[in-house]
Amino acid sequence: MNKEFNVPRFLVSSHKGGSGKTLLTIGLIYVFRDLGLKVVGFKKGPDYIDAGWLSKVSGVVCRNLDPFLFEEEDVLKSFYQGAKQSDLVIIEGNRGLFDGLDVYGSYSTAKLAQVLKTPVVLVLDCTKVTRSLAPLVKGFLNFEQGVEIKGVVLNKIARPRHEDIIRKSIEYYTGVKVLGALPKLKNLPPERHLGLITSFEYQQELFLNELSEAIKQNFDLEGFLTIAKDVPPIEFTFLPQELPESELNGIKIGVFWDKAFQFYYPENLESFQNLGAEIKLINAFEDKSLEDIDGLYLGGGFPEVQAEALSENKDLMKEVKEAVLEGMPVYAECGGLMYLGKKIIWKNREYPMSEVLPITFKVEPTPQGHGYVIAKVKEKNPYFDVGLSIKGHEFHYSKPVDFELDQDVKFVFDLEKGVGFKEKKDGILFKNLLAAYTHIHVFSVKCWTEKFLKKAKEFNLQKSS
Repeated sequence: MNKEFNVPRFLVSSHKGGSGKTLLTIGLIYVFRDLGLKVVGFKKGPDYIDAGWLSKVSGVVCRNLDPFLFEEEDVLKSFYQGAKQSDLVIIEGNRGLFDGLDVYGSYSTAKLAQVLKTPVVLVLDCTKVTRSLAPLVKGFLNFEQGVEIKGVVLNKIARPRHEDIIRKSIEYYTGVKVLGALPKLKNLPPERHLGLITSFEYQQELFLNELSEAIKQNFDLEGFLTIAKDVPPIEFTFLPQELPESELNGIKIGVFWDKAFQFYYPENLESFQNLGAEIKLINAFEDKSLEDIDGLYLGGGFPEVQAEALSENKDLMKEVKEAVLEGMPVYAECGGLMYLGKKIIWKNREYPMSEVLPITFKVEPTPQGHGYVIAKVKEKNPYFDVGLSIKGHEFHYSKPVDFELDQDVKFVFDLEKGVGFKEKKDGILFKNLLAAYTHIHVFSVKCWTEKFLKKAKEFNLQKSS
């Protein structure tokens, strides 16, 4: 049935990546939450780190909205699911507002704003520029129909005169209101090879306090709320959620969850629970055993940064290897794949891993694979039908440097787009383990959850017999 849904909302975008979108979104969520509003953050695109930060500061799970990975109805479904009990929604875009996969801006942040009927606030990096930002904003206003830019925020302001000339130029030549200006802040979280350190690791409040004070002193918060409230309802087709299949109730799926592994889409984990499975979180540093589980999901993260500490938990690594050899269903993505190798080479030091796969991974100073993936399933496996086309993404600085796969190990995916493991191949299959650099989202490969759980059910019966 058709359904209408409305919630105050705006989208934070920019003219480029690295302009301060995440910083602004974090700060606004923090400030509006402090004012007593229930604020929910969303992240456009396949991003785990920014989404983790938005979850941390809002206290609510941040969902990703990705027009490439999802059909439009799933974008709307995810938005409704995350936003339905909120007072205010703030969506963080990715890259520049009109940046997409081609000259037409396919799957851009602008397209998402159109789908969600959401006004845009532009963050502008003001480093070494003044009046020239006015024609940039003017061009953005007229570039694409159906995209409403309602406000501007100035970031990295050097001094009051710098702010004054930019503010007056933009408002005089474009009519768009400047909603605030951020000075250069001192206590920003550190960055590393994939961007900001994860919110899981960062525990200091000094940065959030400085940021929120700067926003309270320099921003028109009522202006943001006025923009957020002046939005039309969103129409979408609402389908009642199907009841879990009783045959899968009670299946236990282990999920690595700690400072090394936390890159999971919430819908992937929810999809297990929706079919009746139980999620059991495993800490790769502290837990010595897998306990009583029927399947294992190893997500991405930063195993290289924590490699020394990971390698010290030999008991857990031994259990993971034994579980794979016994036929337990295991699905691993990127960082999880690295954990299953022989060792990780990081900053010229070698750290032993679980040795499930005969592969050494070396972390390089530059990305070895970055962007969307289209994978064609070419080999029979427990989780995907042969011939299926899977949309996913990859972002890894590691590469395999020492491996010799035997006849018991094969590649399941041929990549039509992306880098993968080697020679446009990805998805290593060994017994009931499938490990890949490619990250998947259940919305783009809806068969995965049920197939994984059915295999876990088989393993459960095998253990019991």
